[in-house]
Amino acid sequence: MTLGDHTGGQLRRLCEVAGLSADDAGSYVRLLVDVLGPVADRPLTMPPPNRTFLSDDHTPVEFSLSFRPDADPTVRVLVEPGCGADHLLEAGRVGLAQVQAMARRWGFSTAPLDEVGDLFLPDTPQGALALWCALELPPGGVPRVKVYLDPAASGAEHSGATLREALRRLGHLRAFESLPEADGYPFFALDLGEWSEPRAKVYLRHEGLTAGRLGPLVRCAGGGEERAMVEFFRAASGIEEPDAGLTGRPGLSCHAFTDAGSAGPSGFTLHVPVRDYAPHDAEALARAEGVLRDQGIDGDPLARALGALTPRRPEDGVGLIAYLALAHQRGRTPRVTAYVSSEAYAVTPPTERASLAAAAG
Repeated sequence: MTLGDHTGGQLRRLCEVAGLSADDAGSYVRLLVDVLGPVADRPLTMPPPNRTFLSDDHTPVEFSLSFRPDADPTVRVLVEPGCGADHLLEAGRVGLAQVQAMARRWGFSTAPLDEVGDLFLPDTPQGALALWCALELPPGGVPRVKVYLDPAASGAEHSGATLREALRRLGHLRAFESLPEADGYPFFALDLGEWSEPRAKVYLRHEGLTAGRLGPLVRCAGGGEERAMVEFFRAASGIEEPDAGLTGRPGLSCHAFTDAGSAGPSGFTLHVPVRDYAPHDAEALARAEGVLRDQGIDGDPLARALGALTPRRPEDGVGLIAYLALAHQRGRTPRVTAYVSSEAYAVTPPTERASLAAAAG
């Protein structure tokens, strides 16, 4: 079994859960293997190609399913194209070449990435990643492409300045000043190609996040959905006490900018790292199904998706569901996303750490 065999098989089964045709699934599996490059042929008996933080066991692939009411889920896959590279500079070049190859194949522009590429892919890169590529997989066999970049590419101390300049170049002149306070900036993301409203997205890290601290984040995003976000936070994290917070992995917020004439974001997403706050995946799945029900969404496809990824029982490990996210985008119904792990190399044993992680702040 190779990395490509394993992740490709998982993707094929996830496409079936999402109602995609066999032809579409086959096209997307081939695309995943192409983007992985030579490491797709790497046997799983060998260690991971690098110690990527894209997943807990260093698999350079993560899947997600995005849910809206009265619709099939949308499958997405996040890949580190340069995971076989020896250093960040090479990883960035490999990732950029893969994105450019997809742009030629499907005829979309990479102009937003070209505009800011020198900021995130410098000659002497720093940070934790070079370029990750996310593929949203709709019916028809043509993916929608996103790239994820590291604001710390020129040093963590310059992350804010890098983001401010990137947003300025893309026409979002007042965007950076609209962001709330944060403990760091882990990602900058760009939609490329055929999106109805292409976004520039800034991810913020929030250490010790509590329900009481959500208000300024949501109000900053212009969503006016503070109560819904508080309920989601409590349901996903399992934290009911108003002063208790995330003391394991931090929460993340994502602020999406689509309108260059607006000072604030048009979309806001809250990401809760459920794997740090649930003892096992059976509990994480129960919480996810509750979140989906609250949004009027059937949770059965998510349970079937976990079965498509692995034959193991959910209670026998933790981390198969890595994050739960609730997104509000202006003019659209809320969207729930479950980020699910490949576990190509390891399964994290169940733990009781969740009872200790949500300590009173």
